[in-house]
Amino acid sequence: MTSASLRLRLTLIILIPLLAIAGAVSAWQVNDARDKAGEIFDRSLLSAALAISADIARTSGDALSIEARDRLRDTSGGQVFYHVYAPDGVFVTGYATPPVPIDRGALPSEGSEFYTAQYYGRDVRVLRLRDNATIGGISGLFTYTVWQDVDLREAFVQDLSKRSFFIMAILIGSVACVVWFGVRLGLRPLLDLEDAISARSSGDLRPIQRAVPQETQGLVERLNSLFRQVDATMTAQKEFISNAAHQLRNPLAGVLAMAEAVASAPTPEATRSRARELVASAQRTSDLANKLLTLERMQADPEHMADTAVDLNKLISEVSEAHARRIADAGVALDTPEDKAPVMVSGDAIMLREALTNLVDNAQRHGGDQLQRITLSAKRMDHEVVLTVADDGQGVTETDVPVVLSRFGQVGPGDGSGLGLSIAQAVAERHGGRIALNTDPPGLGVSLILPAS
Repeated sequence: MTSASLRLRLTLIILIPLLAIAGAVSAWQVNDARDKAGEIFDRSLLSAALAISADIARTSGDALSIEARDRLRDTSGGQVFYHVYAPDGVFVTGYATPPVPIDRGALPSEGSEFYTAQYYGRDVRVLRLRDNATIGGISGLFTYTVWQDVDLREAFVQDLSKRSFFIMAILIGSVACVVWFGVRLGLRPLLDLEDAISARSSGDLRPIQRAVPQETQGLVERLNSLFRQVDATMTAQKEFISNAAHQLRNPLAGVLAMAEAVASAPTPEATRSRARELVASAQRTSDLANKLLTLERMQADPEHMADTAVDLNKLISEVSEAHARRIADAGVALDTPEDKAPVMVSGDAIMLREALTNLVDNAQRHGGDQLQRITLSAKRMDHEVVLTVADDGQGVTETDVPVVLSRFGQVGPGDGSGLGLSIAQAVAERHGGRIALNTDPPGLGVSLILPAS
């Protein structure tokens, strides 16, 4: 059923219960037909027995009337046999040997009784009637026995059942046809929707405006939501590619120019000098490319992220040790927390380290000439954890905050990529947090506010 069409599913859902009901009704109808046939045939046997007793009384047992014989030959569709004997056991008329009941219990002294018996190897239905009468000068309790083959009743029941089954089969077949074509008609809006979507080009992500049944409106809304998400993702990727191409063009051009300068250097000393400049330029280009890939990787697949316990104070120690020498060579002090008590969050340690590294690098690159100190701290506040990188450099104004948070955004010229704060913001959002900037002088403070574990 997993690969069956919706049309077939709906048809089977409707027809299977209908067939079950039809089977139950058919079984009931067969039993009811058998009961009714028994009543009809039993009344026919009783009518035949009464007609025989009346004729015997009228003719003193000599013969049956023509009307009575005709009735016996074709009673309820089959011949009826009879036997009559007097109170003293003397045979009066009819067939010589009446069928004996299987249960030889005592028969009533007067009245009638139906039973089933064997007559020359055939199952028969028997009526034995006892009635006080005076026939041919003999008075007493006369016994009239009439019987008929049971096969006649079964044939009658089968005939009724076949007619009923035929009518029911026609009704079910008609219902099946109505359901099959009715479901197809009911599914026409979905088929039209499929044709409309199939006719679209691969880049057409406009919302579906076609009128659909109420039961499928939720599906269409989900599709429209998916279209909007895909469109936003594609727009972001196009913007990223455009920005990346723009940002990489100048560094790559610089690398190419430096490479040409190395090739045309007039002296070995000039070659070595220009080679060092080439290496530095290539490193800046590589750093830019790596940051671009890091930012895009974090924003492209937000569902796949490691979820482990991370100690932010330990992370601060690792990052500060990795960058302490470079920052010290630039004449800047790097302060870390004196209290090394664990400050825990739940998240991806690699992403958090990348964010912290970019914030430290951002502070050093853009702190200006007055930069003397970079401070790293982590503390817990209620249900949140705040990871802060603050510097005492030139800082930014409140109006510049949207600029520095945007991709490639820089307030002034510098050798940075303009992606440090964008990466930190993406990491905070991936962890269900946010980024906050403190622009109060001196310097700039950038905080990642994350949910505490």
